[in-house]
Amino acid sequence: MNIFTLYNKMKNLLYIATLAGFLTLNGCGAYNFTGSTPLDPKIKTFQVNYFQNNADLIQPGIERTFTNRLQELIQNQTNLSLTNSGGDLVYEGEITNFRISPMTATADQKAAQNRLTVTINVRYTNKYKEDDDFEKPFTFFYDYEGQEQLVGSQLTTALDAIFERITQDIFSASLAKW
Repeated sequence: MNIFTLYNKMKNLLYIATLAGFLTLNGCGAYNFTGSTPLDPKIKTFQVNYFQNNADLIQPGIERTFTNRLQELIQNQTNLSLTNSGGDLVYEGEITNFRISPMTATADQKAAQNRLTVTINVRYTNKYKEDDDFEKPFTFFYDYEGQEQLVGSQLTTALDAIFERITQDIFSASLAKW
């Protein structure tokens, strides 16, 4: 076999490998790196209405913090534009539970560990695909030492962990379909 024949065979193999690579990448078009499924091309905007705090135990300001976190997550993980009204996708709801409960006790009947649980009821509406609409609660918790007070940086840390999980769960339920 001479060098030209070997060169042509290698060139043909390179073309086949390149074509196979392109076809493989093209077949992955239904997934993107954020985990969301492709949206209908008509969907351009989303709106996150203010989540009221209707919990029995009111922690001031968490409704604003949660609303902002959900807006930021969707903006960062999609190419949709945030709007105040008439959104193609609409998120709304309320904080229904903010509860602190003891999880374990010490020998002298004091809480060794407490749990903060937050539940947020979400109504999601997709203007172009009503089958995707839902209303359901999302809950998560944060455990902390019983002798610590849930104020200041401890409260911020707890809410960061809880809101990170709940917003990801909402994103997954509405846009990633997991």
